Amino acid sequence: MGGVRALILDASILLADDCDGNGAPTLRAGADFLFRALQFSQLRKGILFGEDLSIDKVNLLEKMSEVYSFDCFKVSISALEVLMNEISVAWDDIRKDILFVLHSKKVDDFLKLCERGVLLSILDVDTGGDTNKHPSAHYIEKLEELPLTLCRLNKKVASKEAITVGYCMKPSRQADFAKRGAFPLCSVQHDLMFLPLSYDLSIPLQLQEIDVILHKATDDILSVELNLSLAPKITYTNGMEELRSMLTHRTLPDHPHCCVIDPFNNIYPVLDRLKIQYLLLGLEDLNKEGFSKIRGAHFLKVESYNDPSLSDKLLEAKVSLPSIVKPQVACGVSSAHSMAIVFSLEDYKELQVPLPTVIQEYVDHSSTLFKFYVLGEKVFHAVKKSTPNGDVLMKLSQANQLKPLVFDSLKSLPTAEKNQYGDEAVDLELVKNAANWLREKLDLTIFGFDVVIQEGTGDHVIVDVNYLPSFKEVSDDVAIPAFWEAIKNKFRERQQTISQP
Repeated sequence: MGGVRALILDASILLADDCDGNGAPTLRAGADFLFRALQFSQLRKGILFGEDLSIDKVNLLEKMSEVYSFDCFKVSISALEVLMNEISVAWDDIRKDILFVLHSKKVDDFLKLCERGVLLSILDVDTGGDTNKHPSAHYIEKLEELPLTLCRLNKKVASKEAITVGYCMKPSRQADFAKRGAFPLCSVQHDLMFLPLSYDLSIPLQLQEIDVILHKATDDILSVELNLSLAPKITYTNGMEELRSMLTHRTLPDHPHCCVIDPFNNIYPVLDRLKIQYLLLGLEDLNKEGFSKIRGAHFLKVESYNDPSLSDKLLEAKVSLPSIVKPQVACGVSSAHSMAIVFSLEDYKELQVPLPTVIQEYVDHSSTLFKFYVLGEKVFHAVKKSTPNGDVLMKLSQANQLKPLVFDSLKSLPTAEKNQYGDEAVDLELVKNAANWLREKLDLTIFGFDVVIQEGTGDHVIVDVNYLPSFKEVSDDVAIPAFWEAIKNKFRERQQTISQP
């Protein structure tokens, strides 16, 4: 096969030289990033303990091994044949293609492994890279560089069709995708390699190895200022801003055609609930007389809860009580998910949902939410429990002295005991037509939206649109291949555009 199918990390690269304030051993800088990057990489991986570690160091590494699914090898490289036999027993499907990673100070071990002819990567942090380098070894100065080294080694033996995808998102989201097998460091079957980007490394250096950037830029937003007629003013973390600037202005002379999923300008509408509401008004063109109707929720933008004409404006906008109040900023900041369900006009006066807000009609929907996911050309959906109808919520409000029901939409959304609709209730053809319409209007590759079906009218109402959702309600054996295919198709589409005169 060639390339790297397994790796052994020597304890010397994982442990810091100094202890913490209590005298306990600690991990070297970058070790946490490396563990996360390798945990679900689909590579065999182990930690080599050796024989000279203290009990505290052994305990720390054993804990990391358990958390991140590494095997443990407690044999010194000085007993190389014994070690190789142990590896063969543990990984009987891998006889070679193993990368050993150790510290440059372990000269004797380095020489033994060189004589054996194994793949080597050397962590060289003490000399600034000025050591006499062995021609068969691959040198790194930071642990964050190791996934990049793995990528380079595997690209050498990959097919010409292989695509390298660099991804950046918050660690919890990365773990959610990775544990479902979405981010293999090397995938023979699908010609895809996924490389986690690190803001602690040179961005241009990493981008040289990458064909596609997959990002969840909203994870790196510090602040957002919205403007309905202009692009929002967004402050990103330093790392994301550097990446955005390079990709937007194409300041990579050696790699100017990197495919971005999706371009930053394309995701801006989903940051603004008001823009999405205006966009959804165009769904009217999809509706036909005598058939189910699809639409956005009726809505009103509010700058002040004390507006004396608020009641008239709500009536004109067809927003009756109860209503749901959402910040205009849809994501990227913590307050974007602070919401409330309001039951009387008086409730608005003391409301704490950050202004400006978008007030939407509350749709009675039999406690059933249909989550739709668009992965390239394919559309999937799942049925979930949702909030109760308005009359049930009113009883909850009465128990709360008729106060608004305030909640965080990511955590504490009140749900019914069970949903009452099933798949038979939704007009899939209608919603898939809307999905295709949204794909064209938003020009997004991977996005999701939520649909509820209004009791009485049967209207299919889109109540939320989001970028790069987890689509975890769809089974992995269906969703992950579709996810990969969407990435490959977008890359090919980009290449065809570039090649056209």
